[in-house]
Amino acid sequence: MAASLFAGAVPALSQGPVSEAISAADRATYADLVDLAERSDMVIKVEIRRQIAVEPERAPGLEPGFTRLYIEARTLALISGSSALGESLVFLVDVPLNAKGKPEKYKKREMILFADQVPGRRGSVRLTGKQAMLDYSPALEARLRPILTDLAGRDVPPLISGIGDALAVQGTLVGESETQIFVETKDRSPVSITVLRRPGQPISWGVSWGEIIDSAARAPARETLRWYRLACSLPDSLPSSANLARDPETRRLAEADYRFVLEQLGQCSRVITQADEA
Repeated sequence: MAASLFAGAVPALSQGPVSEAISAADRATYADLVDLAERSDMVIKVEIRRQIAVEPERAPGLEPGFTRLYIEARTLALISGSSALGESLVFLVDVPLNAKGKPEKYKKREMILFADQVPGRRGSVRLTGKQAMLDYSPALEARLRPILTDLAGRDVPPLISGIGDALAVQGTLVGESETQIFVETKDRSPVSITVLRRPGQPISWGVSWGEIIDSAARAPARETLRWYRLACSLPDSLPSSANLARDPETRRLAEADYRFVLEQLGQCSRVITQADEA
């Protein structure tokens, strides 16, 4: 019976057992959730109805200590996505074996799936990451909703690919300067960072998301898509080739201002999606 069911399924990536899935949902950072949501066509709430272990010989690529499960689930809600879904779904997921050499029991658990639809296989979905199945909770859904809304909006910030140019210019007063950092994006849309130093005032900085460089632009708030784009994509240091200043002191100023921006953004922390990038 398992063999016939397996024939209609598509392999999915691994994820932890139920006990780990609960903690994974709790531990997931903002960056984790954006990573999962942005790579997935659909975010679905389901209830697990049945799980069947797939024979190891029919589970290519299975890691030692894991088993592959064929899952049948009831669709509870399409949280994000435009694909039509039926009342039931099937998918595969790799889960670790417990101390007794058995997988955890998922039946009757409500889960959140980050998935793509499988072309030509109605009712089959493919998970998009090793932790693309998380235990559902109202708290998790509340965290996800704003992310999904922002990703579906018209002003989604572009994907960042690196730093183009950077130039620091010192002012007429001691301690006065302005640094412009031009960010490269995958769709070539303009993004620039401005860092201003004024005598007797805190350093200020902001980001212009368009053609016009606004010296009054503000820094992005944490745990927003604009913050995520910068904090999770900018290089750890200003590339030497990007620094247009010739004077050594001015070059050091541009580098210091870039480090300041990174410090202000803070760390892009990923907990449950790190293995997906390995």
